[in-house]
Amino acid sequence: MTTMTDASVREFKMPDVGEGLTEAEILKWYVQPGDTVTDGQVVCEVETAKAAVELPIPYDGVVRELRFPEGTTVDVGTPIITVAVAGAAAPEAPGAPAEQPQAEPAPAAEEPKPEGRQPVLVGYGVATTSTKRRPRKGPQADVPGPAQAIQAELNGHGGALAEKPRPLAKPPVRKLAKDLGVDLASITPSGPDGVITREDVHAAAAPRAAEPVTEAPAPAPAAAPAAPAPVASYDTARETRVPVKGVRKATAQAMVGSAFTAPHVTEFVTVDVTRTMRLVEELKQDKDMQGLRVNPLLLIAKALLVAIKRNPEINASWDEANQEIVLKHYVNLGIAAATPRGLIVPNIKDAHDKTLPQLAEALGELVTTAREGKTSPAAMQGGTVTITNVGVFGVDTGTPLLNPGESAILAVGAIKLQPWVHKGKVKPRQVTTLALSFDHRLVDGELGSKVLADVAAILEQPKRLITWG
Repeated sequence: MTTMTDASVREFKMPDVGEGLTEAEILKWYVQPGDTVTDGQVVCEVETAKAAVELPIPYDGVVRELRFPEGTTVDVGTPIITVAVAGAAAPEAPGAPAEQPQAEPAPAAEEPKPEGRQPVLVGYGVATTSTKRRPRKGPQADVPGPAQAIQAELNGHGGALAEKPRPLAKPPVRKLAKDLGVDLASITPSGPDGVITREDVHAAAAPRAAEPVTEAPAPAPAAAPAAPAPVASYDTARETRVPVKGVRKATAQAMVGSAFTAPHVTEFVTVDVTRTMRLVEELKQDKDMQGLRVNPLLLIAKALLVAIKRNPEINASWDEANQEIVLKHYVNLGIAAATPRGLIVPNIKDAHDKTLPQLAEALGELVTTAREGKTSPAAMQGGTVTITNVGVFGVDTGTPLLNPGESAILAVGAIKLQPWVHKGKVKPRQVTTLALSFDHRLVDGELGSKVLADVAAILEQPKRLITWG
């Protein structure tokens, strides 16, 4: 494979999109040699051990060469595509003699972008002025009813949502920040009119990485295990063998590590959730919740957040190296999601600070993104507590394994109409079984029982979302 040394040619290397990963598989190329690309345009999709990620090219130009075909696993730091940068001489036609490189060429300087016109992602067009966000609805008039009363209390005096200023950045820069796990609100912009640039994002991400993403050599791979003995031939008509890689491989390793590292304890409780199911139906008709995903999982998530507020010691992790228990003063609520690539657990950042509508919006975005296979590695990092909803499969309950680095996980079973003693009489009621697994090194039976009992009590009497929340 020919190495491009011309100053007009740039090599785009496989980045570490998952903070510490050593390789990624190229799933799909979106460009071919000869295609024109722009800064921020997605050129390929890769799968790491955590998720499938789209990679944007960081400069303008014409594609010279795709270094690897689809389906190839490439080490981080290895060039995967070469591009003749914009403003340089046009790429040579196939078969033409190669131009002799100059001695010690200086890197080609990027041309300044004209003010008021910046390259954006394909399909977005070109913005010549700053964009304005559609204002959210103001506070609604008071409407009587139990659903509205609970809604008003959860939203805080009228239901108006707190609006935080949105950092100014172009779509390609926002995508880069999302892929690198960088919070745009934490960046001091250096661009004109307070716009955050690509360089600002890279600078913010640099302290978190052990080495620069584009310049550092690929991390040294671990010593390869001894080659296994040849596998005996098998009947291909009766068996299919699927390579274990990507998300499934990472999940398998994480679950084995969790099962044999953290001592698991699981407790169960069966609860009448008839009132919660009624509240779900009422909230679906509430005008403040229109367009949002309203289902039992939403109120279960809110109930767990209230239980954590009442028992904050459950929201912690075990630091084996320092022999310390790390108490978290925030809740990044993980939601286990089954996808075609395997089980993933993205989390809602700072879920404890969200009102009910904000939590519903975050849950909806999380589920949609997971189903589309677009969950970023950053969305799956930093979780503190997880919910797994096995009830969607008609399962009564289970004994879930902890997500590595967390201390508790709540499994929610199917909600079914069952005979139940209510007010001294046997009546048909909506009933479910909850299971809470926790790390017994830092969560004892009393603490785990209190958390599970609080969740059950809230789901039985959802008005406790007001009195306890």
